[in-house]
Amino acid sequence: MTEVSSMNENDQLRAVLLQQLESLRAAGIQTVPKGFGKLTVARRAETVESGPQAATTTVADRSEAAMAPSSVESQANVAAAETQAATAHQPLAAVPAGQRAGALQVIQSEVENCQQCSELCTKRTKTVFGVGDPNSRLVFVGEGPGADEDRVGEPFVGAAGQLLDKILKACTLSRDEIYILNTVKCRPPGNRNPSENELENCWPYAVRQLEVIQPEFICCLGSVAAKTVLQTKQSIGKLRGQFHQFGNSKVLVTYHPAYLLRTPSAKKHTWNDMKLLMSEMGIEI
Repeated sequence: MTEVSSMNENDQLRAVLLQQLESLRAAGIQTVPKGFGKLTVARRAETVESGPQAATTTVADRSEAAMAPSSVESQANVAAAETQAATAHQPLAAVPAGQRAGALQVIQSEVENCQQCSELCTKRTKTVFGVGDPNSRLVFVGEGPGADEDRVGEPFVGAAGQLLDKILKACTLSRDEIYILNTVKCRPPGNRNPSENELENCWPYAVRQLEVIQPEFICCLGSVAAKTVLQTKQSIGKLRGQFHQFGNSKVLVTYHPAYLLRTPSAKKHTWNDMKLLMSEMGIEI
C-alpha cells in the first residue's frame, strides 16, 4: 500500500473512494444512488517532520453507474475531482431503503477496525456502532458509550438507557422504530467527555450513518451531542425549545438521560421537548 506521505491529495481521495466502493460492492450494494457516497473520511497521518498532514476531507460521489469492477476506479476519479474543495456537510439523496442496512454494515466494519484514537481503541471492549431501524424517521444522538455499552456493544443499555426506554414508551415509540447512535463509538475512560481530537476522528462515522439513514428528525441527547451535530458552542438552555437543521433533518435538543437521573427536576423539561418533537412528527401522545 502506498504510504500517505508519498501521495498527493487527489491520490489520497482516490484511494479512499476505491476502498469505500469496493466495500459497498462486497456488501451486495450494486448501484450508487445519486448523491450517495459523500463520505467524511478522517485520514489522520502520523506526524512526520516536514511531511504533509492529512486533514478530514469531505468526499462526494455523484455517479449512478453500476459498481462493476471495471467502473470502480473511474467512479473514484469522478468523486475525487468533483469534491476536492468541498468541506461543508450538504444534504444527500436518500439511499434506497433496501440498501441502507448493507451500507451501515460497511461503516460498522470500518468502525470495528478503527485505530485512530490510541487511548480509546486500546482500552475498549467493544465498539458501539448504533442500533435500530435503518429506515427510521427519527435518530437519537448521544454522547458516547459507558461501561455497560462498552461491554455489550450497544448504545444506551445501562441506567440511562432504561430511562430512555421509558421516555420512548411514553411517546408511544420503541427501539425498533427509531435509531440510536453516539458521537463517538468507543468508551472514553472514566466516562469523561470525548476530546476534540476523538470527536474529529469519530464523528465522521456518525455523519455517514446519518447520510445513509436520512432521518426526518434528529434528537440530540445532551450537550456533547448538540454541540457536535449543530457545530455550536451554545448551551442546551439556549438550544432547547426550537428546531434546528442538519442537512434535511430537523434537530431538537434535550437533556441526556444520565443528566435526568442526577437532576430529576429536569425531567419535566425533557418531557416538554418530547411533546414538541412528537407534535412536529404528527404523533399523538
